[in-house]
Amino acid sequence: MDEVSTASGRPPRRRRKEARPAELIRAGLEEFALHGFAGARLEDVARRAGVVKGTIYRYFADKEALFLAAVRMEVAPVLSEINGFIDAYPGTTRDLLKLIIETIHRQLVNSDLRVLIRIIVAEGERFPALTELYYAETVSKGRALLERVVERGIARGEVREGAAARLPLVLIAPALMAAIWRMTFDRHASISSEAFLEAHIDLVFHGVLTADRNGTGQ
Repeated sequence: MDEVSTASGRPPRRRRKEARPAELIRAGLEEFALHGFAGARLEDVARRAGVVKGTIYRYFADKEALFLAAVRMEVAPVLSEINGFIDAYPGTTRDLLKLIIETIHRQLVNSDLRVLIRIIVAEGERFPALTELYYAETVSKGRALLERVVERGIARGEVREGAAARLPLVLIAPALMAAIWRMTFDRHASISSEAFLEAHIDLVFHGVLTADRNGTGQ
């Protein structure tokens, strides 16, 4: 008997197949969050996703490939959003940095990306392939974006040259601190996301912007 088509004209089975990789990645993230990379098992990922283990291998070669897919799913939209800001932003570097910092806090501190960061920090030494792929997919691309922002700011006379400008990745350090705090110490001494964000913006504005651009940008 023929499959019943949906309103879009696509059969349910095909739509289910197209959604399968995302379902497996989501199940993988949940297992990674509970057990770390070393402790997560593909059979448990399959059970959580409601499939047999062999289904995973139709989409992912191994556990590292599943982890890489999770990194791409969580990180790619963030980098794409920030890249769009930089390419088209007409305003001051001050306002651009504020927008980027707000985006990083929203997408990093309050999302599943924290799980991946925790794994990299805790297990990266044991699994160097994880740090290599995370660097290639996330850190290197993020560094390039920050370098573009700083170069733009220097060219406009809005960013002062100095140690921070030479190493722009330090500009996101407070967001990493916020993520680590949320994962480890928040139950003992809770700090609001808003407080971390406000402190981050204040630190960056007073650390890299030129004195005459710290206010209105005029």
